[in-house]
Amino acid sequence: MSTPPPTRDEGQPARLRAWFDQPLGRSLQALEANRLRALWPQLYGAVAIQLGHIGCMDFMDACVAPKRYVVDLPSFEAPSLTSAVYAAVDALPFDSRSVDLAFLPHTLEFAADPHQVLREVQRVLAPQGYVILFGFNPLSLWGLWRVALKYRGQMPWCGHFIQLLRVKDWLKLLGFELVHGKMLYYRPPLGNEAFMDRLYFLDKIGDRWWPMAGAVYFVVAQKRVAAMTPLRPTWRTRSLVADALGQPAGRVAQLSKTKDR
Repeated sequence: MSTPPPTRDEGQPARLRAWFDQPLGRSLQALEANRLRALWPQLYGAVAIQLGHIGCMDFMDACVAPKRYVVDLPSFEAPSLTSAVYAAVDALPFDSRSVDLAFLPHTLEFAADPHQVLREVQRVLAPQGYVILFGFNPLSLWGLWRVALKYRGQMPWCGHFIQLLRVKDWLKLLGFELVHGKMLYYRPPLGNEAFMDRLYFLDKIGDRWWPMAGAVYFVVAQKRVAAMTPLRPTWRTRSLVADALGQPAGRVAQLSKTKDR
């Protein structure tokens, strides 16, 4: 039986940030940040936004966009190289086609209407802009753990874990082309940081033996343009005029397919 998405809770972002500052959250966050650092240099745009602020790590520290914004409800402090925008992630205060890169770190799981969040992303992204997202995989050890804990209100298990196939369907419906996807973190959700480090070998063999059972999926998708055929698996090149918020978005350099580490 499916679980309805959570209603908006203004205290939820702070509780999620607190979980990512705990040992298990820090371990996951470090792996995700490493994956992003390998991706960001291949993406260029004038404006990049992050929807939701989680943990103390700066996920956009390797992003080359000169203008970077973190969007969330009040009560957070943005990293030094980004600007805070206090707003709901399903009602973005950006003009249409004014953003090049949109990053969603576990944003959909805790949104009252995750599809509306993606609709807003589609609206603000410029043609051939990119959406990058992390999501908790319900078909994993973490998903099984969530079944036992989701009704206790604990983070992150109280979130609405969305299947990857559904996310891909939503993106396709909104005119996005999937250009990269990978499962991450095959270790069980244990709180002992030293023991979790010893289980790192599971991440190395997970892709081979349990390719769809990672705790987190990592997705990169590109906004398609009418009358243009997306090029796969390589990345497209485009050029636009860049300025501040509310102006046309910047150009995107030619990208190479992200290599797994």
